[in-house]
Amino acid sequence: MASRRDLLIGAGLTAAAPALPSPVSAARAEDGGSVAVVSTWDFGAAANAAAWDARRAGGTAVDMVEAGAKVAEADPTNHSVGYGGYPDRDGHVTLDAVIMDQAGNVGAVCALEDVVHAVSVARAVMEKTPHVMLVGEGARSFAVDQGFETTNLLTPEAEAAWREWLVTADYAPRANSENTDWRSTPGSAGNHDTIGILAVDAAGRLGGACTTSGMAFKMRGRVGDSPLAGAGLWVEPGVGSATATGVGEDVVRVAGSHSVVEAMRAGAAPVDACRQVLERLVRLRGTALAGHQVAFLAMDVRGQVGGYALLPGFTYAVTNTLGQTRIERAAAIFPDPA
Repeated sequence: MASRRDLLIGAGLTAAAPALPSPVSAARAEDGGSVAVVSTWDFGAAANAAAWDARRAGGTAVDMVEAGAKVAEADPTNHSVGYGGYPDRDGHVTLDAVIMDQAGNVGAVCALEDVVHAVSVARAVMEKTPHVMLVGEGARSFAVDQGFETTNLLTPEAEAAWREWLVTADYAPRANSENTDWRSTPGSAGNHDTIGILAVDAAGRLGGACTTSGMAFKMRGRVGDSPLAGAGLWVEPGVGSATATGVGEDVVRVAGSHSVVEAMRAGAAPVDACRQVLERLVRLRGTALAGHQVAFLAMDVRGQVGGYALLPGFTYAVTNTLGQTRIERAAAIFPDPA
């Protein structure tokens, strides 16, 4: 028998919850300052603060997003990003990251081990190599050659969670688990998320970054959307930028962030662009999305930001050029299936 969750998704968009008020954030009108930086999830507020400090010090948009992303990467209590991230099923913490500017310069690393600040290694790939992506041992060797320090990324807390998971080794991604502990639902694999961060500097240049330790207890070698330009992140001059969070395999299937920016190019406001791409994903995947969370966050060149999600629970942090930060809760395609 189909579950209530399956029936909600199987019924398509007609089964969605009533339309919620638009979460478009026109920070310049509401707070007296234009948007400086936005990032995914509540924990993005600390990242935004670092990004805003970089902007105030004269940094570029790339400086801003790197500074912000590094805050999440260095936080051992954040089990979906950087140091303290949950390992793969074999006990290895592997990191993925991408960084991009509005000139089409991009750098990324995948399955990077032993280096906390994957976003900084990605920036080095962008600025110091002819490539856009390095992976695995090659990414680690490059980082070492560039002078990055190495350390064991597996914290005692993350190792304990992994060893507890090994008792059953059941794997089922859980929606919005970046804000919860996977152990609260036996058999689930939590903290399958990331931080995506978008910024504009004082000169009006755009930049973005996305960094993650990936799905908890993933198969070794798995890479999701986060480090893929066009999936986890996209930045386009004259249009805007977008980033994604949630189940990366679903984001990749619709070239998520690029699709959001293309919708903005066609005239959609950020919140509507995010919603349109999610609707496309629902039409494509139907009941295969049951229990999956996917969310997009976008910022356009007019200073509007907006987010939308498949399921309720997605939040994002908005900081203006006065240093004022607020947390927004995005609307969703479907109601809470619980």
